Amino acid sequence: MSRLSLLVAAGAVLLALLAFDHLAPRTAARIATGFERMRAGLRAHRLQVGAASMPYLDGGRGAPIVLVHGFGGDKDNFTRAARFLTPSYRVLIPDLPGFGEASRDSGAGYAIADQVARLHAFLQQLGIVGRVHLGGNSMGGFIVAEYAARYPAQVASLWLLDAAGTAAAYDNALFRHYRHSGAMPLLLRCADDFDAMLRACTFRPPALLPHSVKWQLGQRGAADFALHTRIMAEMAASPLLEQQFSTIATPALIVWGDQDSILNPSGAAALHALMPNSEVVMMANLGHLPMLEAPRASAERYLAFLRRL
Repeated sequence: MSRLSLLVAAGAVLLALLAFDHLAPRTAARIATGFERMRAGLRAHRLQVGAASMPYLDGGRGAPIVLVHGFGGDKDNFTRAARFLTPSYRVLIPDLPGFGEASRDSGAGYAIADQVARLHAFLQQLGIVGRVHLGGNSMGGFIVAEYAARYPAQVASLWLLDAAGTAAAYDNALFRHYRHSGAMPLLLRCADDFDAMLRACTFRPPALLPHSVKWQLGQRGAADFALHTRIMAEMAASPLLEQQFSTIATPALIVWGDQDSILNPSGAAALHALMPNSEVVMMANLGHLPMLEAPRASAERYLAFLRRL
């Protein structure tokens, strides 16, 4: 076959894939998500934790790392980075109640302390014994940091990526606007708001993010608008880390994208002051989601930190 024929055939296949991605977005999103999980060595499971149903991804072998997504996110926020972790560690990534494919309960509480309690019950029910490495992005970082403060004997280390939970992190134009109006990019009034949310959260948009995946996440975010508005209010009203704890001794790697417009990068210094056994990595030209914008670089810095422990 000539070079020209190969190019024509490849172009035809690409056009067919693009058409499928747009015409059957639900199926295409399931296939794309399944492919990412397979590459990472992760498989989906589900656990009933009290009244909450919590799906989670599990893969790899070795000491356990548990990763917690941020507000409006889900377990697949960490899938691309997990690909570089599963060769050396067992990686577990749950959907928190109220997000992803987890259950929604309009009568439940969703403050940070509530999610800490659910994460603790999740690990207990899985039979995770001994000390575990915890990581979290944004709201998830707030949750795992508070978890480490409440259960220090159970946590070996923290990986905090653009973590919420300090006054410094919330000191920016976005949260001032939220406190004044109740509006912010993480709350999707309609599915079309997803693109604006992605632009706000990233400085370098994730590569090869299919239309179907964005469509699915936009649809889910819009359906959750009322619940997520309440969850955001409960999270914003939760006591800050520095209001509750004078110090958190757990070894921690604090990572922040220097172009984060959701949380102020000065939150990294605030966490470092609270955590005497921490180190800070500012990642250049990244936004609020380092593990999605630069999954390999984020994972490699984390692995280097774990080797130094």
